[in-house]
Amino acid sequence: MNRPAFAAIADDLTGGVELASMLVAAGVRTQFLVGPVRNDPEVTGDAVVVALKSRVAPRAEAQRMFRDAGRFLAASQPRQMFFKYCGTFASTPEGNIGPCADVLMELTSARQTLFCPTFPEFDRTVYNGHSFGGVVLLSNSAKRHDPATPMSESNLVEVLRPQTGRKVGLLRWATLQRGVGACHARLAELAAAGVEYVIADALCEEDLARIAEFSHDWPLLTGHSAMVPHYPPHWRASKWIDEAATPAPVPAISGPGAVLAGSCSRRNLEQLDCFEQSGRPVLRIDLLDSVTGVDVVGQALAWAETRIGAVPFAIATSAAPQAVADLQARLGRQEASRLADDTLARIASGIVARGVRRLLVSGGETSGAVIKALKVGEIRLGPYEIGKIPLGVSDGPTPLALCLKSGALGSDDIFIEHLEAMAGH
Repeated sequence: MNRPAFAAIADDLTGGVELASMLVAAGVRTQFLVGPVRNDPEVTGDAVVVALKSRVAPRAEAQRMFRDAGRFLAASQPRQMFFKYCGTFASTPEGNIGPCADVLMELTSARQTLFCPTFPEFDRTVYNGHSFGGVVLLSNSAKRHDPATPMSESNLVEVLRPQTGRKVGLLRWATLQRGVGACHARLAELAAAGVEYVIADALCEEDLARIAEFSHDWPLLTGHSAMVPHYPPHWRASKWIDEAATPAPVPAISGPGAVLAGSCSRRNLEQLDCFEQSGRPVLRIDLLDSVTGVDVVGQALAWAETRIGAVPFAIATSAAPQAVADLQARLGRQEASRLADDTLARIASGIVARGVRRLLVSGGETSGAVIKALKVGEIRLGPYEIGKIPLGVSDGPTPLALCLKSGALGSDDIFIEHLEAMAGH
């Protein structure tokens, strides 16, 4: 039986893609599975990542998903388990970061774990337990208006406490600067006080490297993908991974390309505008039409059928904040989100059946819904590159080139650039 060094669960698909591709870039053979895991696939990599769609699921459902995925991963006896979530600690007051961490604590019998959402590349940092985007507190940023996980509190200790029955404490940046010995002493002090969950300050890659230095053999860690590339040197030193084994390259895929955009972030809306201004066709769907009985999926597929060919097109449910607010007022937040994801998932199945072979999906929740609809269970991913979104190819007899991205990330012309890269251009 293959025993991986590292087994991770991500709470959304794009986060899982990011984590797995960072491991690939670090030279680690990484298996990427889309949950729920079906037919108990064999764990073959030195690292394995399972991506779920649990971030905004009801609390009990999210915990069930984590329990099922965790048990599957635990069967391969990984040296370390990891819970990946967003760099903005995206969650609702009820969870699901705390509740899902509770599940993994029980499964691994861990006595203490860290929470480290820092992502230096995008200036997401934690100082004195407070989350920052650049110099702005999370609660003063646009994140406070997020339609799914609005964050009105920047103190992550206070965010996590209501989500769990476990005690929450803080490993401050000042302690981190005093070295590994000081960190061990502080963690032991917190453990003696019954603190099992520790928010870790971190501002830069050097801070993440120091955290990896003292936690590389912990049974459970949680945080953003950015901390994980600092662990493989420790795994190699411990002979947990095969030095000679390297990740297989991702093949280029030719054929018609398309974009499906569900994110309502400002960045995604700018990317759609750029795509359209370049001469590529864009269909924007008003989901309120669907509420009144219009077959928006049928109309979108009829529109796409005449455009599938050499020039990529885009179909979007993305909308400006007021339109999102109007839909949520009509349906409620959860139902509005479900309608958007279901609409694009059905369109994805239709355009792939009609010959689309390169697909870029913008939006974490949307990506999860689309991949589920396409029945993709495993994706071979390319390496992570700073400033770019990783590319992948699905398993199965008819491979599909994929780019699954968070709506808030990427340059203005990412849709064009990445569709071309999928074809090897």
